[in-house]
Amino acid sequence: MSFPSPASSALTAPVVETEGLVRSFGGRTVLDGISLRIERGELFGLLGPSGSGKTTLIKLITGIDRADTGTVLLLGERMPKLSMLQRFGYMAQADALYGELTARENLQFFASLYGLSGIRRSERIQAVMAVVDLLDHLNKPVSAYSGGMKRRLSLAIALLHEPELLVLDEPTVGIDPVLRQSIWKELLALRDNGTTILLTTHVMDEAEKCDRIGLIRDGCLTAVDTPEALKTRSGAQSLEEAFITLGGGERA
Repeated sequence: MSFPSPASSALTAPVVETEGLVRSFGGRTVLDGISLRIERGELFGLLGPSGSGKTTLIKLITGIDRADTGTVLLLGERMPKLSMLQRFGYMAQADALYGELTARENLQFFASLYGLSGIRRSERIQAVMAVVDLLDHLNKPVSAYSGGMKRRLSLAIALLHEPELLVLDEPTVGIDPVLRQSIWKELLALRDNGTTILLTTHVMDEAEKCDRIGLIRDGCLTAVDTPEALKTRSGAQSLEEAFITLGGGERA
């Protein structure tokens, strides 16, 4: 009898696996028994209204926060685990940038955290700033950036070390439609090249681009499937209608 090698098992194992996640704050349950699998090379979207638990779930998956009960496996490792920092890229809702530094200096700082240096660091800085169309603003202090430019720089930082998993919390908020289209083209190309992407969004046409979507409301996953399957299951003509039907409430 032959057994799969550890390497082949790693390639077929889910990139994200959560089991029974519960998280409460001040006596209020924010996540209630979340179990989820995200496969390698998948573009997975979390869709839900503000306060539904999307960001809390993202924080548990990335190890920023701990669940009260339940487990998170990220790339086969139980979270939280500090050494996993170099294996995933994370873009939070709030931009974690140093305003007194230039964009280049911000990128150099985060590159050092990811273990990038020398020519490789310079190449990656040029590449990611081209993706978000900020090459002409590399030497500008971040304090002089607009809100949209800061979002784009945060995305560039998340892409910097070519992570196996990219976790994006509402990545295109405040970004103009033309650039949003360009960023989505890059995200789809990353997915096609094997990068696993987990993102949250309120934008229905973005959710339509995902391989699968998890509908989340009041801390519970109400449905997980492809956009087309969710519409078929709910008898809806649009994803928005499907969300309202399957999510059990108001518009996202």
